[in-house]
Amino acid sequence: MTTGMSKPVFGLILGGVLGILDGLTAWFTPEVRAQVIGIVIGSTFKGMIAGVCAGWFAKKVHSLPLGLLFGLAVGMLLAFLIAAMPQPSGKHYYFEIMLPGSLVGAAVGYATQKYAAPPRANAISK
Repeated sequence: MTTGMSKPVFGLILGGVLGILDGLTAWFTPEVRAQVIGIVIGSTFKGMIAGVCAGWFAKKVHSLPLGLLFGLAVGMLLAFLIAAMPQPSGKHYYFEIMLPGSLVGAAVGYATQKYAAPPRANAISK
């Protein structure tokens, strides 16, 4: 099954959708429930960035294991950058941010390798 769209675009859309779900996991941390809307918005952008990166990688490198690892690494890096910023109380939420962020990256890395359209050959070569 292929989607018919380019790998970066597929990654962008899937990353955005999964980013929303990632942000909604903040509801399970009672201390930040009041900030859940901002967290969902930030997680959506984080997922979109990871998705575009994974899609670009999938366009260049055709390897399911490498795509999954690349997506995992990008998702983990982006989540770490967010988790490293302390809350006003000074607390960091590394596990709560990095686990779902890494999973989003891995899922997008896998999906862009497996389901996005393969590169097309030139229509007519003269």
